[in-house]
Amino acid sequence: MTFRNRVIHLMGTVISLQIDHEKPNDILDSLEVKLKEYEHRFSANDETSELMKINQNAGIQSITVDPELFELIAIGKKHSMASDSLLNIAIGPLVQSWRIGFSDAKVPSELEIKEKLSLIDPGNICLNSENKTVYLNKKGMKIDLGCLAKGYIADCLLHDLKKLGVKSALLNLGGNIVTLGPSPKATFWRIGIQHPDLERNQSLEVLKVEDESVVTSGIYERHLEKQGKSYHHILDPNTGYPVESEILSLTIVSKKSVDGEIWTTRLFGKTEQEILLELNRQPGVEGYIVTKHGCSYSNGLKNKLMITKKEGILS
Repeated sequence: MTFRNRVIHLMGTVISLQIDHEKPNDILDSLEVKLKEYEHRFSANDETSELMKINQNAGIQSITVDPELFELIAIGKKHSMASDSLLNIAIGPLVQSWRIGFSDAKVPSELEIKEKLSLIDPGNICLNSENKTVYLNKKGMKIDLGCLAKGYIADCLLHDLKKLGVKSALLNLGGNIVTLGPSPKATFWRIGIQHPDLERNQSLEVLKVEDESVVTSGIYERHLEKQGKSYHHILDPNTGYPVESEILSLTIVSKKSVDGEIWTTRLFGKTEQEILLELNRQPGVEGYIVTKHGCSYSNGLKNKLMITKKEGILS
């Protein structure tokens, strides 16, 4: 077998694909083609994407979509409608108002935020599972799958790799990581949890994982600085403003990457105690929390931790 790595710039991020296979370049070529298809399907920033066609027809007509896009929207709606969930795939109007992470980012007026809040009820996303159609009840509504798409795409790519007979792989979609089989250098993969006070690739902890996904959401990456105040990119669908929380980052370890996306988003903004309580109730989902005061993790994560470098956090 031959281990190969390829770096691709897509989806507004850096994607790293590492696979072990006798014909690695052919496999990597096929993954790159699939990634470009997915970018066109799920993007909320490409005016020509399949998702944007739904948004452009909000309040006008239903749109027949690809089964994968329909499936992800259905997953997103289910978790958006869950009690006390901070995940909301209808949050597109708010995201586009703030535009944090883009060159035209701004702080919207209170009036604009109030207007956008009236457009983000996920109950107004109408799905027809038989015909695979999506209809947004109100003009101005926008679905944004940014909180789920990379995880869903990573799971799809992993499924393809298994069918092609790949036994060892690591896919890193801009920090959303999935692993297949053992690492070529060990029986497990070593995945670092970013230290929020240090530069990129400086780990607070290192996890050992195999056939699992690692997904992290944090407020230290993308910011908007205006009039002496800093605004991060994780928005609260209840207020329309960035989430106010003691949490700096939340890392989820799970079998499916989309589950990591779901739970980092559903839980981010809750208290450390609330997050731990929920994680310890969810089978197959473990989490590591970094707060302004320290770190904690769910019951099942202890045997996955390799090193601890907590000193200096929050310096």
